[in-house]
Amino acid sequence: MGKKKSLPSLADPLQRYIAEASQYPLLSKNEEHDLAIRYFKQGDIEAAHKLVTANLRFVIKIAYEYAKYGLRLIDLVQEGNIGLMRAVKSFNPYKDTRLITYAVWWIRSYIHDYIQKNWSLVKIGTTQAQRKLFYQLQKERDELAKYNIQETPKLLADKLNVKEEEVVEMQKRMKSRDLSLDAPIGDEDKSTHIDFVADESGQVEEILSEKEEEHLMMIRMKKFEHSLKGRDLFIYQKRLISDAPMSLQELGDHFGVSKERARQLEERIKKGLKQFLLGKH
Repeated sequence: MGKKKSLPSLADPLQRYIAEASQYPLLSKNEEHDLAIRYFKQGDIEAAHKLVTANLRFVIKIAYEYAKYGLRLIDLVQEGNIGLMRAVKSFNPYKDTRLITYAVWWIRSYIHDYIQKNWSLVKIGTTQAQRKLFYQLQKERDELAKYNIQETPKLLADKLNVKEEEVVEMQKRMKSRDLSLDAPIGDEDKSTHIDFVADESGQVEEILSEKEEEHLMMIRMKKFEHSLKGRDLFIYQKRLISDAPMSLQELGDHFGVSKERARQLEERIKKGLKQFLLGKH
């Protein structure tokens, strides 16, 4: 453990909140697991509180990604905290997944909803292309900058599959709403916002990038599950996605068919799932 950073004198609510959140200790995997089990089994409110407070800095880090949308960061953080609490409430400690891996999508969801409700239609835009731009333009600009590629409206429009003039218009809307993580917290203190939001675990950025595709896949698979009925739904739940899947022989016995017929039924569902994931539903 390094020397704990002394806190500057803070008057702004966001500055004060960041400083306070940074004081809660991070949890080891075992500590988190024990607390999660206490809440999962016994509804231990103190355990839930520790799970939430230990992850507050991660909510701040995620909220900063949406700083360019011009809304108050403290409001984005608070919405993200609601998502974090929702995640803690439904988190299953027996799934061998860290809480932040599971919670990041709840956090993002609540922040997205807040942005949509509080940005005027003039700022967001009403077309599908405008909404896509609203959430993805800065992400694409950052990606190009990472590889030292000169950005142009045409290049951004091609990457986002929208019209070039729409890129130009959205850039104008968002141009004056930048907020730097390197901005100093106060006039006299040289500490920056990011100093108090440091990812001490070194894993959050990795989580945010690696789990996004997995999360989207899970959503699609849930939609596919909802499209199934009867025997197909039973096989999908008990054979394909179960933590303790039934054997083909058990499926055959259950439905009164041969093991080979059970395999054929399973393969048909797998093929349907593949088509569903590749298609537009």
